[in-house]
Amino acid sequence: MTPRIAIPVPTANNQDYNQRSWPHYAEAVSRAGGEPVRVELGQSRDELESLVAECDGICLPGSPADVNPDLYGAEIDPASAAPDPLREACDFFLLEDAQHWGKPVLAICFGVQSLNVSRGGSLVQDLTPVPVNHSAGSKVAVAHTVLVPQESLLGELISSTPELQMEAPASDGFLRLPVNTSHHQAIASPGEGLRIVARCPDDAVIEAVENDPDWKPDVERFGPQFLIGVQWHPERSFEISAASRALFARLIDEASGWAARVP
Repeated sequence: MTPRIAIPVPTANNQDYNQRSWPHYAEAVSRAGGEPVRVELGQSRDELESLVAECDGICLPGSPADVNPDLYGAEIDPASAAPDPLREACDFFLLEDAQHWGKPVLAICFGVQSLNVSRGGSLVQDLTPVPVNHSAGSKVAVAHTVLVPQESLLGELISSTPELQMEAPASDGFLRLPVNTSHHQAIASPGEGLRIVARCPDDAVIEAVENDPDWKPDVERFGPQFLIGVQWHPERSFEISAASRALFARLIDEASGWAARVP
């Protein structure tokens, strides 16, 4: 069976943004072999439980909103965008469900920030524009590079084929991967069970996290949870980036494996 991937709509506050953005995530999931499932915001917990029970994995998309700093004990920075409580509630529910059942997760941009806060981590509310323009946007194919340790799940994933090795060459134990970015916030301190697996070499901004293999969440029947969060937008670079395609392909592979283990 084709694995079903739950993808929340990006925001409750801008339907034009949703119409432009959500289809890119859905197309990437479809092209990787999965079935995208649109998750509307503002549903009741019972409605979400019914919907997500039929899904085998989660993809958390970007958003024009910023996570409410109240959730990590900070005062709001004037540069922060307005929070989106409905999107936050949806993400936190999906992440809770995924952690409980061991479902695979790919979190992107706002999604990785939401993931981090859900695990008790904090965020940098506004990055300075120099030396790197992290908010370059969708029209800039490569905003900067990130350094990924080879000894990580993400490192193994993006060095698994000759094509990927050419895109992200190795040096001194790190892979140098070109990425597109469109964010002005980033992880400050990683949440529980998350380890840093990518940084921008020019300013040390955290660009990706994954589940720490030494962290033992409560997943009894389905084994360790596949979870990677990236600050860039692989759905935008699916055509030109083997690493972007590999991220979605791995999400679908993991979701297929998870579905095969369901009684």
